Amino acid sequence: MKRSLTMNFSVDRDNRTIHVKREFVAPVDDVWAAWTQKELLDQWWAPKPYRTVTRSLDFRDGGTWYYSMVGPKNDTHWSRADYEGIRPTESFGMYDAFTDEEGTVNTDLPRSRWKVDFRASDDNSTTVHITIRYDKPEDLDKIIELGFKEGFTAALENLDEMFEEKVN
Repeated sequence: MKRSLTMNFSVDRDNRTIHVKREFVAPVDDVWAAWTQKELLDQWWAPKPYRTVTRSLDFRDGGTWYYSMVGPKNDTHWSRADYEGIRPTESFGMYDAFTDEEGTVNTDLPRSRWKVDFRASDDNSTTVHITIRYDKPEDLDKIIELGFKEGFTAALENLDEMFEEKVN
């Protein structure tokens, strides 16, 4: 029988934040690697039928991840994440933005500031706590309208599948 995993997704419009709490059946080192290594990020970050293609990843304070999500008709959506506050296997922050192919931020779409915390459990599982903050309530509304909850939930399910395949 498949284990039921914790998944909480809540929106706090007054504070312009999204909170996600998600459990994975994998040790913290594996979950950390999946969030910080391009070969692994490319396997799960985009919700199907999209796929992630990393152009470059420099995972360090001040480093940047340039990537795209490519759709089934080769429609390409570029983004970048600027990293900060990295504490290996514990937490990191990133400032995320939609961009053009050259990495120039698209100011017509919201930027978000992520804080991602990792907590190991005694049963060899890991819980990831994610707080995503927006500058304005309208930015939060826009990202929800674009389907962030559904897309991110699907991406996290991709990560489950990746861990399951590693075990089997």
